Amino acid sequence: MNKRNLQKELDSIIAAADRRPKLLLHVCCAPCSSYCLEYLNEYFDITVFFANSNIDDSEEYVKRRDEEIRLISQMCPEVGFAEGRYDPDYFRQLVKGHENDPERGDRCSICFAMRLNEAAEYAAGNGFDYFTTTLSISPLKDEQKLCSIGEKAAERYGTVYLPGDFKKKGGYQRSIELSKKYGLYRQNYCGCSYSKEKETENG
Repeated sequence: MNKRNLQKELDSIIAAADRRPKLLLHVCCAPCSSYCLEYLNEYFDITVFFANSNIDDSEEYVKRRDEEIRLISQMCPEVGFAEGRYDPDYFRQLVKGHENDPERGDRCSICFAMRLNEAAEYAAGNGFDYFTTTLSISPLKDEQKLCSIGEKAAERYGTVYLPGDFKKKGGYQRSIELSKKYGLYRQNYCGCSYSKEKETENG
């Protein structure tokens, strides 16, 4: 099966737009969102959506949320911000039985679906033209899988997932540069306690 060229699809959507569409941008953390905001803000009216119940350490959750808000205020204050529900118990319930899955395994797919379904529901209920996620900027995330999960969520809630692979165009490297510029807190694990344990084992 041939991989879709998600960057080419995004370029086509941008080129065909006759106005600035409303985009709900699900973000996982400030460093990953930095390049995505810089890039997408030229073409879309963005609201950042911080929905990350997988961050099951509440102090870590607050630190990442507040860092996202700080980045927006300094980098692009015209961008909106919305916070999803925070329910780490729900996340743990969803991934029960998958606690020991390897990184990039089924637990991660369940986590992606949880967050993208929440984003799709919010986008559909609040008049957004599109929603997407910053997760694809990570070299450790499969953009094809994310797109598939996002499109299923979009179909479920009656909205549109914006395809993209934010690693393209030097996106990941640019996010590192912007993180340094704004002095962003960069965590060393994805979000959940299970991924943190894996990072500790591998470190």
